[in-house]
Amino acid sequence: MKSFRLATIFAAGLLLAPGHSFAQELSGPQVVRTLGRLQGGAPAIDLALLMEEAAASAGKGVAALPDWQKLSKLSQLIVEIDFENDSIAIEPKSYRTVGMIADALHHPNLRRYKFLVVGHTSSTGDAKHNLDLSQKRANAITEALSTTFAIAPDRLFAIGVGEEWLVDPSNPQAADNRRVQLVNLGLVK
Repeated sequence: MKSFRLATIFAAGLLLAPGHSFAQELSGPQVVRTLGRLQGGAPAIDLALLMEEAAASAGKGVAALPDWQKLSKLSQLIVEIDFENDSIAIEPKSYRTVGMIADALHHPNLRRYKFLVVGHTSSTGDAKHNLDLSQKRANAITEALSTTFAIAPDRLFAIGVGEEWLVDPSNPQAADNRRVQLVNLGLVK
């Protein structure tokens, strides 16, 4: 995978057209501004339903499903985090990125929000395996954020979608499709 890169994704970000890229190097304050940008109240998101739909849609995609489209209305950020091949082990060079995310989540402007960590893979390998791997990777990120960086676990939720939500559908095996997405789910209740 490429080196550390963050890409902002705005309102229609989940439905990016192939070839469009918003990649840019971001600072901690930019991460805070991006994740803190809410368009009114956050819609209610049923995480269990999203997980069921992801599992039922293995090999079919989830981006067009109504419950998944609700996420496009929320502040979010795509983050490239490198993992060892076919593993949940976060590569050491990516801890800088995880640390930047943690710093942002500790910022006073974001401290009262909860976040969904969405794991993605490319289409290399079996769709069911990729779905399981992406869930484990999302879990690894939430665990690193809560244990290493002291983010309250009740603010973090993990879901894996495997290869069902490609950022570059024209090149499903591209490294850009292997990513983690953070979505602001609104205020912690």
